[in-house]
Amino acid sequence: QVQLVESGGGLVQPGGSLRLSCAASGSIFSINTMGWYRQGTGKQRDLVATITTRESTTYADSVKGRFTISRDNAKNTLYLQMNSLKPEDTDIYYCNQFPRVESYWGQGTQVTVSS
Repeated sequence: QVQLVESGGGLVQPGGSLRLSCAASGSIFSINTMGWYRQGTGKQRDLVATITTRESTTYADSVKGRFTISRDNAKNTLYLQMNSLKPEDTDIYYCNQFPRVESYWGQGTQVTVSS
């Protein structure tokens, strides 16, 4: 059974930083590309970044140069370092495989960027 638990969100001022974590149980982590996604109220859930098992990364244009995705396979943990945060980064952030598997969604972690 796969379980994904996100943490690290919070309230931060514009220009600030946060580091999100995603703890994964089950067998998916070490053998699959993982991704961070985000969803605002009334909006679709969008892909933010991906990382392969060989640590090749991709980023949405809106976060490129500001966010960094990484993984620790020994700890089954996915990270998202978010710098230079903007109000438009305010969303609930989720981790999942890439491509996403609907049954894997966790509760997400809320990120709010506001002064």
